[in-house]
Amino acid sequence: MGKRILLFLLTNILVMTTIVIVWTLITSFTNIDGSYYTGGQGLGIDYTTLIVFSIVIGFTGAFISLAMSRITAKWMMKVKVIKPDSPSSAQEQAVYEKVERLSRAAGLTHTPEVGIYQSNEVNAFATGPTKKRSLVAVSQGLLDTMDDEAVEGVIAHEIAHIANGDMVTMTLLQGIVNTFVVFLSRVAALIVSRFVRSEIQWLVQFIAIIVFQILFSILGSLVVSAYSRRREYHADNGGAAIAGRDKMAHALRSLQAYIDRAHLNDRADDSAIQTMKISSKRSFITLFSSHPPLEERIAKLEQR
Repeated sequence: MGKRILLFLLTNILVMTTIVIVWTLITSFTNIDGSYYTGGQGLGIDYTTLIVFSIVIGFTGAFISLAMSRITAKWMMKVKVIKPDSPSSAQEQAVYEKVERLSRAAGLTHTPEVGIYQSNEVNAFATGPTKKRSLVAVSQGLLDTMDDEAVEGVIAHEIAHIANGDMVTMTLLQGIVNTFVVFLSRVAALIVSRFVRSEIQWLVQFIAIIVFQILFSILGSLVVSAYSRRREYHADNGGAAIAGRDKMAHALRSLQAYIDRAHLNDRADDSAIQTMKISSKRSFITLFSSHPPLEERIAKLEQR
């Protein structure tokens, strides 16, 4: 259930890269950006101006990503939104009714958009800029694999993310990360450009900014992923409060059983399953994981 984080991080990197490319091209030809590198000490950088610039760009990129999150998710995952008044099948109607009922139980004043996307992966996600403009989407593979109570537990978990305001909190954290990314990428690019001839410094600096921007954004995703892993425990508890602890625990155990079967079958063609396998095999990759191990989630839920 890590689509929410993956889509948000990918959108943020694309938005930030686009902003930086456009701004760097503008400043390369107008010299508007010249004040960032004059009047300072050491490298000749006006750090105060650069920090303010980094904050503006960083938080702008994060909030643009948040605003686009629901639209981007529907487009990238090809989500078919269920029409509340005229669902096309009994399965769609059952999914919508679950989301509607659990949303009321969570205290939401508006039912999120509900959708199904065609994929064999067992997955679901919730996203959106506000509680009133949110989306809950489940995969066809999840509906085909899990029983009714497990599906309800999964949906309750996703609604808990919306009720907890996790996307907004994550956006604020991403804004802070973006600020450091913008600041450090420009400082690093300036250092690199000092090692080439003056005629091509602007080009080297332009390329270096983009490269460092992407590199530091990927490294920054470690911080966002660590935060996401902590919020998963809260969403599990929220799902348990909404749907009942038994259903939430059953949903996690069902997902664990599915992963175990996939591991035995070694289905290398299923990228979603392979991601789950990697997170359990290689400790380094877990740093980029948006979810803690299912065993730990089940244990913490049972302890409560």
